[in-house]
Parts: sequence; structure tokens; C-alpha cells
Amino acid sequence: MPDCCTPGHAHSPVLALGPPARAAGPSRVARQLLALPGGRFLMGTDDPDGFPADAEGPVREVAVEPFRIAATAVTNAGFATFVKATGHVTEAERFGFSFVFGAFLGERVAAVSPPVAGVPWWRAVEGASWRCPEGPGSDVTGRQHHPVVHVSWNDALAYCAWSGTRLPTEAEWEYAARGGLEQRRYPWGDELTPGGRHMCNIWQGEFPVVNTAADGHFSTAPVKSFRPNGFGLYNTVGNVWEWCADPFTPGEESSRAMRGGSYLCHDSYCNRYRVAARSSNTADSSTGNIGFRVAADPFGASAVLP
Repeated sequence: MPDCCTPGHAHSPVLALGPPARAAGPSRVARQLLALPGGRFLMGTDDPDGFPADAEGPVREVAVEPFRIAATAVTNAGFATFVKATGHVTEAERFGFSFVFGAFLGERVAAVSPPVAGVPWWRAVEGASWRCPEGPGSDVTGRQHHPVVHVSWNDALAYCAWSGTRLPTEAEWEYAARGGLEQRRYPWGDELTPGGRHMCNIWQGEFPVVNTAADGHFSTAPVKSFRPNGFGLYNTVGNVWEWCADPFTPGEESSRAMRGGSYLCHDSYCNRYRVAARSSNTADSSTGNIGFRVAADPFGASAVLP
């Protein structure tokens, strides 16, 4: 059953990706990560506008050891460097299709791309991948600094292995996304548009028929759009969902946690651009609104146990 925010490849055959190429030492990617001190913080929310079924709460104190995390999501340019170095073929490319928001499709592609049951604004598009985000005839020209999309959790792990990084745990992700603010709804505070200023890239208008793009973006935005949070992280809510290391439900390895919401989130159906919000998808799934950012242990550390 597809998630309301992101459809998935549930019950797909397992694809053999092969062993990932590993970094020989601290890569350029790893060296550029922000060092965060860790500590104890209040994780989760009891927000009345939240989704209790997603296990957003209860609010609890969690300890996070020092770690490092990227200021931005991985970009198309960064992912292209990885693919050039390793020859990695993403799962979307192996499956031969991925999921694209229907309004982005040209008439010819839309005509042969069936809507997804239950979430008809999504289309299963043959040939859609990180290289061709809207399917045949599209490319990432002019979007080198946008977040890479159509990457699965497994693809993200392959990138991490190559770059000497890892995916953040949910606790690390939320600690970093909060930017030092305790129990605020958003990384900048409790008001969505303080002083009328747009602070993130989400759906503006009436979902799914009218997007006014009042925040300046109809689809993905460059990864350094909007102001960074108190820790220097950009776009931790909105823009693209970000894969985390954890299973969505402890002990259930088939479904992986995602954080941050995306440019398709709207308070009428997917109010998950709050910093404590969660969602999930299968590890082999890819869509036009899922990306990732990387993390790492402190230099010289062997493990982080949040």
C-alpha cells in the first residue's frame, strides 16, 4: 500500500547491487561535514496537528554522541561524481521506472504512465531516474545544485560507502534539524512563515491541483535555498524527504525511516514538514521527492551510539 506522501516498490524482487566501492580514507565529502557536539535533547512531539500513528511521540529525552553531518542534501552534481567513479546503477534504473508527480509530465509521457492506486497524483514512469527526473526527455541540466532524487535507501548506502560516510540515525537527524531549538515545530521556530517570509519549499495552494509556488519553487529547490538553521543545516524540512539509517518500526527491516517532508507536503494531507514528523518507504523504493544527506562519526571515533 503506497504511503500518502511517497509510493513505493512494495513486494519488489530483490536486486543484486553488488558490493559498494569503499572510500580509501576520509573523502572530500566526509571532510566537509559539520561537526556537532551532541548532547541530550527532547526528541519527538505531542503536537495536536501531528500523526500519532507515525510514532512521532511521546516527547522523550534522548542522548546523542558527537557526530558530523552534511549541511545539505546530496546534490545531482555530487551523485554524478559518485556514479562516474563507481559505475553505480541505481535501483530505479534497474527496475526501469520510478514514481513522478503527474503534473510534471509532458502529455506524451503522461499518456503511457499509469496513476498509482490510492494516490493518483503519482505516476509510475518508465525511464524515470536520477538522470531523468521526469522520465524520457528530461535531464538535470541546470539542476546540478538541486538534491538528487529517485534514489533508494540502498542507493544512498552505496554512496555512503564510497564517500566514507553513513546515513544519520533518526535521533541524529532530528537533533541536527532542530538547530539547537528545543521542541519547536520547525527548525526556525513555531510559525511557518514568520513575518510573511517563506522558510522552506512546500506546496503552496490547493493540493494536488494548484501550486502557486509562492515560496519560489514548483519542484525541488537548490540545496542552499532559504536560511540555514542554528547548526548551519539547510532545508531540513521541505524540498525532499531524507533517508535515515533506522527502520521505521524497530525490528522491521523492510521499511526505512525518512525525515523532513518534501516540496509536495501540504497541511491538507501531508503536514509532515514539521521537524518531528516521520514517514517511511521500502529500502528499494525511489520517487521524485526522496533524497538523502550523509553523516559520519567524529574523526578518530569508531562508533556513535545515540
